[in-house]
Amino acid sequence: MVELSTPQLDTVFHALGDATRRRMLNDLAAGERTVGQLAEPFDISLAAASKHIKALENAGLIRREVRGRTHFCHLEPGPLASAFEWLGFYERFWSGRLDVLDRLLREE
Repeated sequence: MVELSTPQLDTVFHALGDATRRRMLNDLAAGERTVGQLAEPFDISLAAASKHIKALENAGLIRREVRGRTHFCHLEPGPLASAFEWLGFYERFWSGRLDVLDRLLREE
């Protein structure tokens, strides 16, 4: 059985629950970005972008590195694996249920 609630999973799903943060993660999948680069596609201030980045950091989804005065962000995919595993349980559950439904419909 999959663990229903852990603090890390809760923060990961909270972070993934926002479209801006999901887009930031997609951008980081291509490589490191500065806070300004992550904020650029959105009509938000750097302060608002920093709040989104902080939520991603709290979930362990990104790592921030400071070089001089510039903050660089890097994707940390590990916590996504936990979320993927949790979702995989339900994927298998629904696939099994749909297989049963398919079999019942073919028997009719």
